[in-house]
Amino acid sequence: MPTLSIPTPEPRRRPLRLQALLPYLLSLPALLVCIGILVPFFTAVGYSFQRYNLSFPDARAYVWFDNYISLFTDPAFWNTVRVSLTYTVATVGVQLLLGLGIALLLKERNRVNNLMSVLLILPLMVAPAIASLMWKLMTNPGFGVLNFLLRQVGVEDFGWSSRPETAMFTVVLVDTWVYTPFITVLLLAGLRALPRQPFEAAELDGVPASFVFFRITLPMLAPYILTAGMFRMLDSIQQFDIIYSMTQGGPGDSLTVFQVQAYLEAFSFSNIGKSAALVLVLWAITYALSTVFIKHWLKLRQRARGQA
Repeated sequence: MPTLSIPTPEPRRRPLRLQALLPYLLSLPALLVCIGILVPFFTAVGYSFQRYNLSFPDARAYVWFDNYISLFTDPAFWNTVRVSLTYTVATVGVQLLLGLGIALLLKERNRVNNLMSVLLILPLMVAPAIASLMWKLMTNPGFGVLNFLLRQVGVEDFGWSSRPETAMFTVVLVDTWVYTPFITVLLLAGLRALPRQPFEAAELDGVPASFVFFRITLPMLAPYILTAGMFRMLDSIQQFDIIYSMTQGGPGDSLTVFQVQAYLEAFSFSNIGKSAALVLVLWAITYALSTVFIKHWLKLRQRARGQA
């Protein structure tokens, strides 16, 4: 007797659900940010290959690497490199030392330290340009409070930002006041996150405090120190607002860092091509430094975890 086979209905295609679209919707903001970064970047690359002066827009033409050759053969460019690196090394070095010292003082959790940790971040709430104007008033040779205090201890007519020999010290001081809390907060979080067992064992064995600091605390804290230093290095080498608000890159060219020089080339001399070339050289230096920092950070993290 023949058997009847009942045909099975084909499965219906399910409509595209919101869950399938969710990964794309979540990645959309990152894509927009990426586009917002890449479009100006490649625009600057195109400008850097052109002779583009706003005073002579009809003379715009591609000169390819002439802007870069002009930069590398100009002594003013190498002065900009020297000033930028000096400023970066000075600010990052001083802030790491101060930030580590303050973090060690605030390591223990108690009411006083918790209150000081909150008060410590107040300079970070002030815009760097506003902080620079505040310090500019305080260092004014006529009515500045800092010159008044220096005169009480016998120091007369300290130059601050008005003299080439003291201008670097002044802007480093302002930068240190603004950004040391940032490093302190990062290192304080790192100190409080360290495991307690090595320190308890060292305390039971009567190990000297100097040995504990240099052989236990610093090696375990090294990834945090490198992270804080990398963030501040990337920001310091691109510094603009503090220096321009204090001195506009002067006196002379004593504080002409990359961003200030690029700003002056674009908006004072209308030389867009050379300004774009300066910015791209700064990007190349920043990329190289950050790559080196990240490689060392990965090695330190593996060593801290006992994997290397």
